[in-house]
Amino acid sequence: MGNINISLHEMSAIWLRAAAVLYSLGLLHAVLTLLYRRRRFFQPGLYGFTLGLVLHAVSLVEETIFLGSLPLHNTFETASACAFLMALAFLLLYRRYRMESAAVALFPLVFILTLVGLLGSPVGGWSSPTLRDALLMIHVALVLAGYSALLVVALASALYLMQERHLKRKSPPPLANRLPPLGTLDELITRSTALAFVSITFAVIVASVWASAESGARWITEPKTLISLATWALYLAMTYLRVTVGWRGRKAAYMALAVVGSSALTWATHAGIRGILQR
Repeated sequence: MGNINISLHEMSAIWLRAAAVLYSLGLLHAVLTLLYRRRRFFQPGLYGFTLGLVLHAVSLVEETIFLGSLPLHNTFETASACAFLMALAFLLLYRRYRMESAAVALFPLVFILTLVGLLGSPVGGWSSPTLRDALLMIHVALVLAGYSALLVVALASALYLMQERHLKRKSPPPLANRLPPLGTLDELITRSTALAFVSITFAVIVASVWASAESGARWITEPKTLISLATWALYLAMTYLRVTVGWRGRKAAYMALAVVGSSALTWATHAGIRGILQR
């Protein structure tokens, strides 16, 4: 029986990895939609997402049999269960209401939660210091790209709010003739928001893998990790509101500035990264 239980546990992890790979097709759909506004990949992404849900269900069933109870004993197992429920809810709602636009936000969320669930099991240390440093540098580069795009969002949002206020008061702002029109600023906010979200999403993925190899399962409970994930959730909310709900103008500008503030807090919590790079 012991051998059967061990094989069930191992197979559960294999099915969950396969589900994460299939969920990544949905993530690819979200990336292509945000960056290039092409939804041609939705159907392949949806098929992969659906098959991923089936494999995810198999993983949860086998893990339940192995544990003798529902796999909800820690943050990682809970994240995996939440990802499964969100994926199931989306597919049921999509079958009824055809909520294709919601996939732009939900597909990445399900993938990230599934990835977190995967990283709950202890993994071996680094096989190569070069790989460790390369992953860290990729993470830093992605974060810098995301923050650069976010700074553009912040500047465009501030200019949008200033110009809108003066237009309502019918008093042109300083250098009004040199400022882009509101439509151009809104388009700049939209494109920069998409680039920031995609960059930060991949930065979160790389950081999760790096942290799991670096410190095992305890990385998820660190305050800076929770702040980073909360900031990513704000990016996700901002993207969802712009793509699905159609937030534009003042609301979108205020939301962008809130994300900038949260990103600044996240950067402050990771201020010790220079010491890591100098090891």
